[in-house]
Amino acid sequence: MLTLPLFPTFYPIVDSPLNKPLLISYNADMSKDLSKILNEWKFEPDEVLVRLVQGDDGLSRLQLRVDLGILQMEMDGRPDGYRPKGFDSWLDFYEDQQQTHDAAHPDSTPFLLDEDDCLRLWREAVQYYHRYLGFWNLDLFMLCARDTLRNLRLFTFVRTHAKDDNHKLHFDQWRPYVLMMHARAVATPLFQQKLYEEGLQAIEAGIEAIGEFLDEYNQGHRAAECMELVSLEQWRDEILSKEERAAAARPKSALQILRSQLDAAIASEEFEEAARLRDQIRKHQEP
Repeated sequence: MLTLPLFPTFYPIVDSPLNKPLLISYNADMSKDLSKILNEWKFEPDEVLVRLVQGDDGLSRLQLRVDLGILQMEMDGRPDGYRPKGFDSWLDFYEDQQQTHDAAHPDSTPFLLDEDDCLRLWREAVQYYHRYLGFWNLDLFMLCARDTLRNLRLFTFVRTHAKDDNHKLHFDQWRPYVLMMHARAVATPLFQQKLYEEGLQAIEAGIEAIGEFLDEYNQGHRAAECMELVSLEQWRDEILSKEERAAAARPKSALQILRSQLDAAIASEEFEEAARLRDQIRKHQEP
């Protein structure tokens, strides 16, 4: 059983050919200096700066301002627009490889991800993280939910197929955070539509999934220290409290008033008054 650090740290995946620098050629007529673009959109360290822009091809793209530049991402597929081996993502490629392997070798060694495979998948996961963070800050909740669900799918795949337990943990340590973000992205538009029951169900699903995560790593006793879990529980309690106050403030029908009076009469043992109220309630219920 792996022991999960509550406050996870990164470990490096080293000595990989993927760490070699890329050599990029430039058009001689195109300026390599980005100062003008960066100065037009100043970085603010305490804010998430994100925007949608229209590309030269007419398609929308997401831009995220970071301290040393601007990240530009496609709205669909891999954020960088790359299609590895003709697939939408490395995750799609490796899932196809795994299914092909298992179909051809049902009784042999299972499909496994090595270090370089995990590095490709991790770099890709970080791209999706940047994009769903941008979607969240632009109130594009359905797109945020789509990308968080995709990274949760990735974590499951790596847990199942990574050769090294350290690689599994490197991905899975972030599961509570992504579960929290997914729950928020699903529940927020539901609350905006006043679908409170459905929104609360989405929050509860996130709370339950984070609890299962802690139990998997024998960390259930530290639930109060898990900020993602605490955040969802506090949000749920705030929504329930607001709904209770709103319900109490709504105008009551005559029948609701009579039932409240009946409950009070029974509680105070005023049985004659209770009998009279029951008669009035029956009259209200008659067709």
